[in-house]
Amino acid sequence: MSPSQIDHGTTVVGFIPLMDCAPLAVAVEKGFAAEEGLDLRLVRETSWANIRDRVVVGHFDAAHMLGPMAIASTLGVGHLKVPMAAPLSLGLGGNAITVSLRVWDLMMTEGATLSASPRALGEALRSVVRARERAQKPPFTFAMVYPFSSHNYELRYWLAACGIDPDRDVRLVVIPPPFLVDAMREGQIDGFCVGEPWSSLAVAVGAGCIALPTTAIWRLSPEKVLGCRLEWTQRHPDRLQALVRALYKSALWCEQPENHAELSRLLSEPRFVGAPAEILLRGLSNRLCLQPGSEAQPLANFYVPASQAATFPWVSHALWFYSQMVRWGQIAYDPEHVAQVRATYRPDLYRLALARTTANIPAADTKVEGAGPDGFFDGVRFDSDDLPAYLRNIASP
Repeated sequence: MSPSQIDHGTTVVGFIPLMDCAPLAVAVEKGFAAEEGLDLRLVRETSWANIRDRVVVGHFDAAHMLGPMAIASTLGVGHLKVPMAAPLSLGLGGNAITVSLRVWDLMMTEGATLSASPRALGEALRSVVRARERAQKPPFTFAMVYPFSSHNYELRYWLAACGIDPDRDVRLVVIPPPFLVDAMREGQIDGFCVGEPWSSLAVAVGAGCIALPTTAIWRLSPEKVLGCRLEWTQRHPDRLQALVRALYKSALWCEQPENHAELSRLLSEPRFVGAPAEILLRGLSNRLCLQPGSEAQPLANFYVPASQAATFPWVSHALWFYSQMVRWGQIAYDPEHVAQVRATYRPDLYRLALARTTANIPAADTKVEGAGPDGFFDGVRFDSDDLPAYLRNIASP
């Protein structure tokens, strides 16, 4: 399908001010959308609940969307039941867990260091939590960005694997990404899990310390997707394919080191992320300052926009998200859900859009998560073909 044959109506896509909205910004600003015949209009939103609502009611044709949000909408969990499609992943990684300087000081008294393993860091935090319990003080408050998010599940996974019950030993609350640094600076929260640049901004203003990137919990972990209503994908198949191709080209551009300085300046504009370019450049370059006054240190594969099949919508990613929904009581396991979850992530639409390109497209729709370079820190593997066994065997706090 040539650009001249595409439905030329404006495609409206919502996004949250985060570093990984980069492929969307680049698709517009570097002309990749126009090359595909798309009139692409981006709309900045503040919260994931707003993204959800505006996609559901049709204000947005598609959105920069949390992967688990698309699944929750398809299943009708926590909101209206509106089937979604996720034909493209918007990269891997990019999140971090940040704690207040007060909590970090307490963790250091229990042996925590910036070079420590996720296990050692979690055990230090557990010791602090237990001491707090013995002193009959209120539990720490940790924030994440949305109940159905990789941030929630990665934070819970780490805490639980290290012996901290995320529903009993700490208090978890939802705060939109742009408000997290202020909440920490005001002493309202003790830690948070969020995508860049907000962890780096907490460090820059002296409010927090990055305890660990979530890629230390699950290497090459999945994140955002291009999410759209299933009905829209069926009504505008040509426009969807053009959008997938444009974002794929954008992701390739975003990953090139020679483009990072330009990209950081673009994202620093208020219409996109609005954070300082030098802060954004850290995450884009896989180099973060972990505590105030420290030098930036390399973090391999912290944020991967394109390589290592980063744009491919793995069905096994979707099923892992579903397994965490079940694990944490957001929904009861039902074999019928599995088919609905599989139908939400759409590698078939990805392949169709990129069939005539030089893209290196995986032949399979699923893989055993944790079996290769994308391992979990606790050594657990996730076989999406045997969800019941995983749910029986997953460690509990």
